[in-house]
Amino acid sequence: MKHVRQLVVFLLKLYANAVAAANSPNPVVPLAVCLPWAALLALQITVTAAEDNLSSFRPPAVPLVACDPYFSIWSPADKLTDADTVHWTGKPHRLTSLIRIDGKTYRLMGASPANVPALPQTRLEVLPTRTTYEFQGAGLYVALEFVTPATPDDLDILCRPVTYVHWVINPLERTREVSIYFDAASEIVVNDPRQEVAWSEQTMGDLDVIKMGSKEQPILAKKGDDLRIDWGYLYTAVPKADTSRKLVPSGAVARASFVASGKLPAGHTRQPGTAGGDMPVATFVFEIPPHGDDERWLMLAYDDLYSIQYMKQNLQPYWRRNGREAADLLKAAARDYRSLMQRCAAFDEELMADLTRAGGEKYAKLAALAYRQCFAAGKFVADDNGQPIQFCKENHSNGCIGTSDVFYPMAPQFLLFGPSLAKSFLVPFMNYAASDRWKFPFAPHDLGTYPKANGQVYGGGERTEENQMPVEESGNLLILFGAIAQMEGNAGFAGLYWKQLEQWAEYLKAKGFNPGNQLCTDDFAGHLAHNVNLSAKAICGLGAFAQLCELRGEKARADEYFKLARGFAQRWVKEAGDGDHFRLAFDKAGTWSQKYNLIWDRILDLNLFPPEVARKEMEFYKKARNKYGLPLDNRKDYTKLDWITWTATLTQDRADFERLIDPVFRFLNETPDRSPMTDWYQTKTAKKVGFTARPVVGGVFAQVLYDKAVWRKYASRDRTKAANWAPIPKPPVVKTVTPTAREDANIEWRYTTQKPAEDWFKPDFDAGAWKQGKAGFGTRGTPGAVVRTEWNTPDIWLRREFTLPEGQWNNVQLWMHHDEDAEIYVNGVPAAAVRGYTTDYEEVPLNAAGRAALKPGKNVIAAHCLQTGGGQYIDLGLVNVDPAQK
Repeated sequence: MKHVRQLVVFLLKLYANAVAAANSPNPVVPLAVCLPWAALLALQITVTAAEDNLSSFRPPAVPLVACDPYFSIWSPADKLTDADTVHWTGKPHRLTSLIRIDGKTYRLMGASPANVPALPQTRLEVLPTRTTYEFQGAGLYVALEFVTPATPDDLDILCRPVTYVHWVINPLERTREVSIYFDAASEIVVNDPRQEVAWSEQTMGDLDVIKMGSKEQPILAKKGDDLRIDWGYLYTAVPKADTSRKLVPSGAVARASFVASGKLPAGHTRQPGTAGGDMPVATFVFEIPPHGDDERWLMLAYDDLYSIQYMKQNLQPYWRRNGREAADLLKAAARDYRSLMQRCAAFDEELMADLTRAGGEKYAKLAALAYRQCFAAGKFVADDNGQPIQFCKENHSNGCIGTSDVFYPMAPQFLLFGPSLAKSFLVPFMNYAASDRWKFPFAPHDLGTYPKANGQVYGGGERTEENQMPVEESGNLLILFGAIAQMEGNAGFAGLYWKQLEQWAEYLKAKGFNPGNQLCTDDFAGHLAHNVNLSAKAICGLGAFAQLCELRGEKARADEYFKLARGFAQRWVKEAGDGDHFRLAFDKAGTWSQKYNLIWDRILDLNLFPPEVARKEMEFYKKARNKYGLPLDNRKDYTKLDWITWTATLTQDRADFERLIDPVFRFLNETPDRSPMTDWYQTKTAKKVGFTARPVVGGVFAQVLYDKAVWRKYASRDRTKAANWAPIPKPPVVKTVTPTAREDANIEWRYTTQKPAEDWFKPDFDAGAWKQGKAGFGTRGTPGAVVRTEWNTPDIWLRREFTLPEGQWNNVQLWMHHDEDAEIYVNGVPAAAVRGYTTDYEEVPLNAAGRAALKPGKNVIAAHCLQTGGGQYIDLGLVNVDPAQK
């Protein structure tokens, strides 16, 4: 169909040329003139309609820039001109494009200027690495393409934070005078539009570049979920030969000038500016000579300098590992532009064909939408040996980083494309699990809160077994190591962490078959004892461990664990049976649930459960479906998109698969929630319950893992061949400068819970009327808190005087525990702001102004903490942090 559409465009242009020839002084009228113009137009419309009717797909949001959790820009509308583009969190991250045709301006991207008409959009296509919009109007065909070269065989390319924006111009009737406008808003480089932004124009080789970033540059200072990046730099780069002009004006002024004259205004806006109000924008205008078909392109790139903090060590993005700088990135990306466009097109075509053969056209389109979302919900960084390690983010759930029960559903996409990807997220997790810090006999839940992977924060963290997921996480890891071993044909990678895997297998041997009252990955449903699906995970985990033992030559142990797993599977079939299906919990008759964990029995060739189990469950599921999908279990109508796509594979029957996938496709087409793909939604109303843009949608690729030939094909292309990973970083040397309640029981503060005067944080403010109390302040039972003064109101304001001793303080930071948001002042200067909550004391860097305000001798520190719900606590001191000795 694509080739037919291209032929029609060609014929339309041929007709226009023929008409021009017929009207020339020496006309030669070719046959094309005899083709009725209206018929050609009708044929083009018919072809487009036919394409749209083939499993028509309207994504809830469309990926434009999809590189990592901070550089992730989407269009939340049917048409690119119906709404402004947004960050995955929903906050504006505006990209705008206008086109001027024979003196009249049209919108191509963005909802503003509202008084400018949109060029009619005729088509949208989302492929694994590319998003293409097509427009037609004013005698012009325009394609606007966004290409993120997420080529999984080569991590050097996959990890580049670069998206190409590509315009194709085809006059349909005659040559046109055309110019194209593009701008990228400065809000892309800040978390809050009130933050100041600075910029510069640069030349990098054959590129014209605008560099833009926050003035403050608080590198890795914040952590949490609903955050945008406010450090590093956005680069908008254009080949010099294609540039008419570049400028950083106010967005509104720039667009108005282009609409009026096709030109940019006279000069830059004043800097530094703020991303709110008269927002500065990086602007380029291309003037296209009236000679027929043409194209223009630019690059959007984000250099975050340091991407992840892993065990208190800031790690650079993988692409920077050999000393590369932003100029090197941009020059390489420009040099590779043509070859990467070809590679992406070839990869998309091949993968879509394989996906279609595996599950049909609807499944292929679903997987294509998931592909970039999955990769963009995490970040690849380089460890101390220059090896790639990956940290996924729990977008829109709790912001955790490196979460086991998130990378478990994410894993099929990573497993499909080879060992380097599949191991990248396991190495940092396993290094932590093997460290002295992890004391429990089961696997951890997470590594911290994104982008700080400094140790588990979920549930009881490193302190207690409260609200842990012991069977869930231990089963996840054993299964994933089993999958890698099957892919490689050996258990060498598992051998690096054999002590941990042995321990977790022993744990599941004792407690996995009939799990106690605990959480699983679907923790929003609450604690559940005797969870049948969780039991299936434990059984598959034990079977995977038996396979690992076998590959290591430990035959007796392999036999022992195979016998154990088979025995558990036989008991499971008997004890979980409930007539025509299997139960949600062993002790709850009349219940049911999706048994998505059973997929590994077949993918790993464990053969623990008889085929009748999957057949019986599938027949029941087909009766339990709702309009938009199969509920997670009998308790609620909501479901999980990733788990449906696993459950659909259980019988490996195409008709069964499509019966469960089709309602998911319908959901994506009809949901009223215009955000990146959710994985938690209502099956009767198509409304999102929660969760947005999470990496778990990589689980959609589970169906492909059943085809061992296709899996081998993609996995064998791994060029990176990662190995020899660095050990877990040594912790920094932390020395107390001023103590907290943890170190000193007699630290006192002045405090009030009534809103004070505006100058309450100034050094000369008189707080004599405030109460006096011992640190810390909060409610008892708040995790990690040392409460000596009760605070249970929404706000608290605190201040105290302290003495900074003389000495060599190279890197003074706050040492604080906060629940929730807090702002801190040093000697009247805003020194830090934190959001969300912590479950323990941790370092918080002071900003440049805060560091400068500190002085030897007397100082005043003041803090305001806000509480909205749950536990609450605030306490802080100062520490000096020196890097660990290597």
